Amino acid sequence: MTLLEHLRRMARNNLWSNDRLYRAVLALQPGEFEAERTSFFPSIRETLNHILAVDHLYLDFLEQGGIGAAAYDNFVPFDNAASLAEAQADFDRRLITFCDGLYEADLDRRVITDRREDGTIPERIGDILAHVFLHDIHHRGQVHAMLSSTSIAPPQLDEFLLDYDLKLRRVEVERLGL
Repeated sequence: MTLLEHLRRMARNNLWSNDRLYRAVLALQPGEFEAERTSFFPSIRETLNHILAVDHLYLDFLEQGGIGAAAYDNFVPFDNAASLAEAQADFDRRLITFCDGLYEADLDRRVITDRREDGTIPERIGDILAHVFLHDIHHRGQVHAMLSSTSIAPPQLDEFLLDYDLKLRRVEVERLGL
């Protein structure tokens, strides 16, 4: 497997993992989504909004959209879990499309990242994608832990890549068109 193929699979994993996580979040009792919890961000709502805001920032860098840091600064958080879930799924599909449009040589190509007072930093596309996936996994793990203190059990999020686990994800993968 090439690095590009791996990154494409990780983009699909992002869609699948977020879908699974949001199905749990959408089943929460009233008040649980926004309830204060112990984590890096103080609620499930704030953590999920942070994931999407950062996703938008990095996709703007990757697509050379020219919005820069404002892509994060101007992000309007969602108060409603269903709207946030829909926006995240839309983003995840955009990221899949972006990854599917890359060539192996693109992974070493540098794009400008806007680091505000630190200036603009050229970064490799492959490194940015790896960072996005790591960032999302990190914060999904925090949401997963926060779900442990709610009425909904946290979903399994680590059965996407292995053939052995296909039986555990087949229905979702087919429903998502992956």
